[in-house]
Amino acid sequence: MPLKESPAQTRAPPATLLEGAKKEGEVVFYTPLNINDSRPLLQRFEQRFPFIKTELLRLSAEPLLNRIFTEDRAGRNVVDVINNTMINPLKKARLLQPYRSPEHAAYLDPFKDPEGYWASVNNNYYVLGYNSRLVSAKEAPTDWQDLLNPKWKGKIGMDQEEYEWFGATLDVWGRERALKYHRALAQQEVQWRKGHTLISQLIAAGEFPIGIVYAHRIESMKKAGAPVEWAKTSNPIFVALSPTGLAAKAPHPNAGKLLLDFMLSYESQQQLRSANRLSGRLDIEPLVPEMHHSKLKLAAIDPKVSDDINRHAKEFREIYFR
Repeated sequence: MPLKESPAQTRAPPATLLEGAKKEGEVVFYTPLNINDSRPLLQRFEQRFPFIKTELLRLSAEPLLNRIFTEDRAGRNVVDVINNTMINPLKKARLLQPYRSPEHAAYLDPFKDPEGYWASVNNNYYVLGYNSRLVSAKEAPTDWQDLLNPKWKGKIGMDQEEYEWFGATLDVWGRERALKYHRALAQQEVQWRKGHTLISQLIAAGEFPIGIVYAHRIESMKKAGAPVEWAKTSNPIFVALSPTGLAAKAPHPNAGKLLLDFMLSYESQQQLRSANRLSGRLDIEPLVPEMHHSKLKLAAIDPKVSDDINRHAKEFREIYFR
């Protein structure tokens, strides 16, 4: 059933914001979002606002964070809009400024900062994926604890740098319970690979029958006919956010606000959905009905988890690779 037109589709920017952005004439965006998603968003923004030139810097999360700190120490105020999973250190260092976009109202509370510093442009759901030819729905794992079943020994695919998920389990389950779980999982002869996309592909190819993957990737592969499925019953499904906010010393603050509003808008979120990305907006239809937030036990990963990412990485390696 098609969605009704969202008010966000027709919302015009305030005249003062538009005028200020016009004078600035450019906007600089830093993001780890892959080029196939980030570039089309900026191209569409330029089509909508042809008087603003966009500049994109794409780096993975940690190098991007380091770049911003280095530029700040050198007194180079370059970036306007920052998208990064590791946004909390920037907030703590006062390198972000609060900006409550009019679009924030359309987002679920777990997917935006209560103090108005950021909202998540897209989300990744950590789920248990499996090969539906090798594993029936009846025998498939239904929750995280099922990975400890002896029948899955040597048959679980995992990213060798699954630090964010590890940190999220400590945060949500509590340290004692989480560490007990990970020590048990470490005895399961996990099949280590690099990257969730690769793990999904190897599950589809039958390299191993189950693994920790992203739900949107599995849905994309299912559409293409791959024999893959994911468990909807995990409690919780950990949600990796993609927080996006306005730089505290943005040289083009009006254009930055305009870009933020645009990226969080119904139109842009619908565009990302078309690329099989998951939105936190209430008025965006899920990729499949089963992915509606009311049907899943979602737990948004607190951006504060990234503050301790080096400690999480160290503990993860000590448990799984000793």
